Amino acid sequence: MAAEATAELLDIVAGRKLSALFQPIIQMHSGDIIGYEGLIRGPSDSALHAPMNLFKVARAGGLTQEVEHLCRQVVLERFAELDLPGKLFLNVSPECLLLRNARHGGTLEYIEQIGINPERVIIELTENQPTYDYELMREAVRHYRNMGFQIAIDDLGEGFSSLRLWSELRPQYVKIDMHFIQGINNDPVKLQFVRSIQEIAEKSGTLVIAEGIETQTELLVLRDLGVAFGQGYHLGRPHAAPARALPAEVVQALGRNGVAVYPQRSSLEKNGASIRKLLQHVATVSSSKNNNEVYELFAREPKLMVIPVVDQGVPLGLINRFEMIDHFARPYQRELYGKKSCSQFMDAQPLIADHDTSLQELSYTMVQSDAHHLFNGFIITENGRYLGMGRGHDLMREITQMQINAARYANPLTQLPGNVPINEHIDRLLHSGSRFWVCYCDLDHFKPFNDVYGYRKGDDVIQLTGELLSRHCDPNRDFIGHIGGDDFMILFQSEDWEARCQAMLDDFASAILAFYSADDCERGGYISEDRQGKKVFYSLISLSLGLIKVEAHQYYTHHQIATQAAEAKRQAKKIHGNSLFIDRRQGAKPRPELA
Repeated sequence: MAAEATAELLDIVAGRKLSALFQPIIQMHSGDIIGYEGLIRGPSDSALHAPMNLFKVARAGGLTQEVEHLCRQVVLERFAELDLPGKLFLNVSPECLLLRNARHGGTLEYIEQIGINPERVIIELTENQPTYDYELMREAVRHYRNMGFQIAIDDLGEGFSSLRLWSELRPQYVKIDMHFIQGINNDPVKLQFVRSIQEIAEKSGTLVIAEGIETQTELLVLRDLGVAFGQGYHLGRPHAAPARALPAEVVQALGRNGVAVYPQRSSLEKNGASIRKLLQHVATVSSSKNNNEVYELFAREPKLMVIPVVDQGVPLGLINRFEMIDHFARPYQRELYGKKSCSQFMDAQPLIADHDTSLQELSYTMVQSDAHHLFNGFIITENGRYLGMGRGHDLMREITQMQINAARYANPLTQLPGNVPINEHIDRLLHSGSRFWVCYCDLDHFKPFNDVYGYRKGDDVIQLTGELLSRHCDPNRDFIGHIGGDDFMILFQSEDWEARCQAMLDDFASAILAFYSADDCERGGYISEDRQGKKVFYSLISLSLGLIKVEAHQYYTHHQIATQAAEAKRQAKKIHGNSLFIDRRQGAKPRPELA
């Protein structure tokens, strides 16, 4: 079977039976297509049509280099033939770059023959196999850069190898794996991951490309996070003759004022758990150990990634498995340095933190530090003496879990976000200069109902209110939060906000009747004793909505908006029954307080 597949592959290579497709990559804020990724396909009637199958057979048959070179030629030829604008992202596997007998100048000669400027070509490193020879990789990449090419790393987030490649190669572009992009509008974990990658990219001068964008909502969340470029089916599918401009609806969405609604989350508590919960007991070596002895330790323990160097309880550094293997793989290195102190190959500036350090504080330190610390992990000490190690992966997991817990709906009753996320969203809207509408929602006559019917039924009414209000909001445009008690706030970006408000009032008027008897519904209320024992008539619970319109630069803080919205709510409560009060005054704009 393998022989048949190899024979078919040889026939494909000999007949150049490959075709090129191109998928657009866009600039998020302008909507311009800045380039295309070149993709390859085998014959449509072949089991080797998909590139994954094509290269699997190539690796098995020892034909990877030949197939990859042909793929590059086919993509480059078609790109030139179509005269596509912008840059070409050309897939190259690290395993081909690492072939010491590879002729790296061939690509440059070829693109010059067909008339493409090398500055328009991005070498996109796409990993099929783990990369360990980082020195050779740096050398190959440096060679490509000297020829005028830029470098991109594909599928960031699939594993630690891509993180280390980022640290080692300092590429111009990184592509975030589509797993972290798809559904980002509903997943605070993915949002935090992309936000962290974006922060690191900004500090390292790297541009981020989000892969796999399939919906408008994903696109707008990524735009608001500051991600520079995007790629995915929502923007354009791979095609033999790709479009040179985005679909009109995508351009319109990108150009529309407003902000995306992030998945509900909250800030981490400053005084969270300490890093001691991440402590792992990792055996150490002293600086008197030689490199041969440390190498043997790594050989006996395949899963051992780092070894701490500690003298008399004081940590000196970390020895990384791949650094050690990298050194010993070079000619004569083992003979020269095998019997020398292991401190020669250690990272003498590891990340060291006291066991009382909070998870959030260490996470911030790690983001500010070089990316290799995420792979190596960190040393945990007590009063300066070695306790053990912590892994970067575990730290990210714990921080992510804290994000989830903090974001999990500040109000346990309605599972809606509370004051902090409400204020955060208002601030984002104000910063964007967008027009939006603030609706303060409050229940009338709720307290006597709560006193008479009990808190259990009162909770049911509050839950009903939260569900009903949410039902009439656009989850991609409108933000709803639970301030507390029977008070809610909606931040509308939907232009049909008034119709939505009216629908809320109509539905509430019908739904609240289920909490009363038929007689009470007919009377429009009920008679009960107050706390002084007097007979009092209480009206049915009603919903009051106070709404204000916010134009660009009309308000400057969420405090000002809260004050104005509360006043609109007070006016709404003066109206009997279910009511909507719209503050239509266009008076003097509130100004920021003078310092």
